[in-house]
Amino acid sequence: MNTYKTIIIDDEAIARERLKRLLNDCCPQVEIVAEAKNGIEGAKLINELRPDLIFLDIQMPGKTGFEMLEDLTHVPHVVFCTAYEEFALKAFNTLALDYLVKPVEEERLQMTIQKLERFAHASSTFQVAELLQMVRQQPEAKKLQSIAHKIGDRVILIKTAEITYFMAKEKYVEFYTGDGKQYLSEMTIKKLTEKLPESFCQIHRGIIVNRDRIKEYRKYFRGKYILVLDDSAATKLETGRSYAHIVKEHWAME
Repeated sequence: MNTYKTIIIDDEAIARERLKRLLNDCCPQVEIVAEAKNGIEGAKLINELRPDLIFLDIQMPGKTGFEMLEDLTHVPHVVFCTAYEEFALKAFNTLALDYLVKPVEEERLQMTIQKLERFAHASSTFQVAELLQMVRQQPEAKKLQSIAHKIGDRVILIKTAEITYFMAKEKYVEFYTGDGKQYLSEMTIKKLTEKLPESFCQIHRGIIVNRDRIKEYRKYFRGKYILVLDDSAATKLETGRSYAHIVKEHWAME
């Protein structure tokens, strides 16, 4: 059995851990030799370790995954891991080994490794300029209209319009609907702020609230506010002091 030296490049620690766990559990052909949390680290590791395969996030701070590819002197097989809509990446099939839409599923990952084994001896070199041109021609990524919540083998989609707020808790993010039901998301607060519709606003390092579900606000001490929601529990959320100016701008507070 061939083994493939592999590097995982993603700014989200949760996403890296999930992918490592899946690869270790179901893909013995893959030998994870390193991981990186941004494009600068990723390019350095790739050029030094010369892996056979990389799993590459597209949206990262500093340099995007596409920009990182321009810094490579060694070009491995590339699998994009992204929250982009699937249609937006179909054009890349001839320029990369494969793409995986987050959250990555085991069955889909196994298909990627099977594809790698079929094309492992083919050249992995591709035209970065052409790829970046394709990226510029893609329509703007759509905002999330629903959030996935897993229950065993099932995935429930909760419409964002029904969600009142998100709150970071350890390794996951909890989110709540107006009827008080609680769900879990594997997306980070940072990623959610990028993907959620404009009606959502971050009011604390670990809290995002649906502005359409605010019933009232109350001034609090040290420049903070208490936001009262219109959900069944009349939830009260305390804003972070450094987010006070954002709260004022969103609700035109004096």
